Amino acid sequence: MKTREVKVGKVGVGGNNPIRIQSMTTTPTDNAQKTADEIMKLSDLGCEIVRVTVQGMKEAHSCKTIKEILEKKGYSVPLVADIHFYPKAALAVADVVDKVRINPGNFVDRRSAFKTAALDETSYNKELEKIEAGFAPLVEKCKQKKKAIRIGTNHGSLSDRILCRFGDTPRGMVESALEFARIARKQDFHDLIFSMKASNPLVMIAAYRLLVQQMERLGWDYPLHVGVTEAGAGEDGRVKSAVGIGALLLDGIGDTLRVSLTEDPVCEIPPARHLASFAQPFRGRLFSPFWEESQAERERRVVFPPSLSLHKGGSVLLEKEPLLRPHEMKPDLILQDQAGIFRATKEKEWEEIQSKQPQLILFAPLHDRVASGRRFFRYLHDQHILTPVILDFSYTGSFEDLIIEASAECGALLADNLGEGILLRAPHPPEKLSSLSFSILQACRKRLTKPDFISCPGCGRTLFNLQEVAEKIRQKTAHLQGIKIAIMGCIVNGPGEMADADFGYVGSGKDKVDLYVKKKCVERGIDAAFAEERLIALIKKEGAWIEPRSSPQVELLTFF
Repeated sequence: MKTREVKVGKVGVGGNNPIRIQSMTTTPTDNAQKTADEIMKLSDLGCEIVRVTVQGMKEAHSCKTIKEILEKKGYSVPLVADIHFYPKAALAVADVVDKVRINPGNFVDRRSAFKTAALDETSYNKELEKIEAGFAPLVEKCKQKKKAIRIGTNHGSLSDRILCRFGDTPRGMVESALEFARIARKQDFHDLIFSMKASNPLVMIAAYRLLVQQMERLGWDYPLHVGVTEAGAGEDGRVKSAVGIGALLLDGIGDTLRVSLTEDPVCEIPPARHLASFAQPFRGRLFSPFWEESQAERERRVVFPPSLSLHKGGSVLLEKEPLLRPHEMKPDLILQDQAGIFRATKEKEWEEIQSKQPQLILFAPLHDRVASGRRFFRYLHDQHILTPVILDFSYTGSFEDLIIEASAECGALLADNLGEGILLRAPHPPEKLSSLSFSILQACRKRLTKPDFISCPGCGRTLFNLQEVAEKIRQKTAHLQGIKIAIMGCIVNGPGEMADADFGYVGSGKDKVDLYVKKKCVERGIDAAFAEERLIALIKKEGAWIEPRSSPQVELLTFF
């Protein structure tokens, strides 16, 4: 998608510029020196734009000091203020920062109470008038100061007004942003950037695609900042981010990105840079409305041959048998002279499928895997071929590179239900390839084989050691297959973003935690020192706990 250029400080976003790398500080913003130090570390690693949380006037005033420290040290990295609930802070900080990020779900509206009562047209329009009265002054000031505004929708913090009319949906996310964009355009303000973030990569992908469709219909060309919020940590966090971000970038959608991890912010930069460089060749690709074109593929019926032990939720295949511990998932099929398998590498070979009638197709394109994949599945649909297809992708780089590249390419197709499984070929241990394959299937919501952790990266609003707590909870619950646990640093997005979770652990004050079952808060103000045990007790009370299987630390099992 071709977008206009919007300047964020001296950094151009959109247009002919490369994909920009962003991150966010985790330090208290009112500690100017500590925050500036973190920004400088991020900049040294290649981060081009840095966001800080601005909860109130104290943090807004601190941004001036942060800017001064950075300038004295020779750093010109643009500073972005992250605003929730407090328009006055946005007006104050716009004098200092280069961009203001507002959340349309809570910039003027109160925190959602998840009400469902519908508003009549008169009441709805009055709500829009209230939004304009609250947002227009910021637009006017940013126009005067030549500062950019990011309208950043979060799936977890849509207003009650939006939820009542459009539901907790990608359409609701898009409409939430468009309401604010219309107010800005009314004042002839166009230094706008959009984002549509969600913790579920499939929701996030759908929201960005719908936004692009709407902008094309309206004749708009504003840049897009892409990211999966609350992606978590470690391999799973990188996989989830790469699935969502990569699926968009490989279709030419996205001008800046952030890989949000529940880790030190500097850990976000290497995977973000690799994603950007991997997708850079696809910049400027003409975006096609494949949400309509791929509908037939989504409904494609697949016939699973009984002779092959495939899993209908999504299969993992390997070339070699992995060494697995008892708690680890075994791949569904090892390729050892299996009969009835057809490997398609070139388009001219596709016609052979009809005559050979294989039981399984390995789709192994030599280049441009995502675009080639869409053509291939369209061909299968048109020819009424019902054979299951495994994405057979080969890689040669490091395992860290493999995580990003395989997640992006496989995720882009699996997100549209194109493919029945994964076969990764790479010079790495088969057990690592197996684990990564299952992680990709889980990120694409195809097959849940381990817990799904929804955890935010933390920021200046976080009032407890989020990274340490998240890791402790992960270790204690790693054996609970398919359970969804949210670990959120504060209540800004916590209750909403964890609505898809079975259980939630949300910071509610200094070293205080609220516990949730689904959307319902069941325990409030728990001392953080005891909250992990209380969470485990809550999981047991709800009947979702199973005791972990004991596994020897040194014994490895080989399956034949």
